[in-house]
Amino acid sequence: MSTTRPYPPGDRGPEPSGASGASQGGTPMTGEPTGGEHGTGEPGTGVAAPAASTGRQVRTLSFDGVSGVVPLARDFTRQALYAWGWLPAASADQRAAAEDVLLVVSELVTNACLHADGPEELHISCDRKVIRLEVTDRGSGQPAPRTPHRAGRPGGHGMFIVQRLCLDWGVVRTPGVTGKTVWAELGAPA
Repeated sequence: MSTTRPYPPGDRGPEPSGASGASQGGTPMTGEPTGGEHGTGEPGTGVAAPAASTGRQVRTLSFDGVSGVVPLARDFTRQALYAWGWLPAASADQRAAAEDVLLVVSELVTNACLHADGPEELHISCDRKVIRLEVTDRGSGQPAPRTPHRAGRPGGHGMFIVQRLCLDWGVVRTPGVTGKTVWAELGAPA
């Protein structure tokens, strides 16, 4: 699993500009709000934005000035999974896939709380095959699974869980900017 590639190998390449909530032309897209006060830009609000012509759905949640960020992130992600048809699950495999997404979101946001002074933003994008979770924080550390992994000991399991459940994961840093974005991708349910 990668911890340095900004995107997974294959023909997908870098995220299209639509994945950031902007259309291919660079103009901000609008969408239905999914939390807070109807997407008014207040902390803890989330805005949905369908990406232009890629079939990718995008949601972003800002954590600016809010507490209880882990349950907030899980609830926000659960709402997205319902909106995108992952929930309610029609089979045990679909339920397991949705639960894996919620667990990975919890682990990424918890790691940002414990090791990076808290998360700034959760960005979720989904196409027909892959859901991508991105947690942005101001931390300078490099997340990595602890080695050796000690299953019987408390703590230190977060990135091991992420590595085991995800197709791929990594870290993106912008030169000259404090912080990083930790991303993880999971396969859509069959």
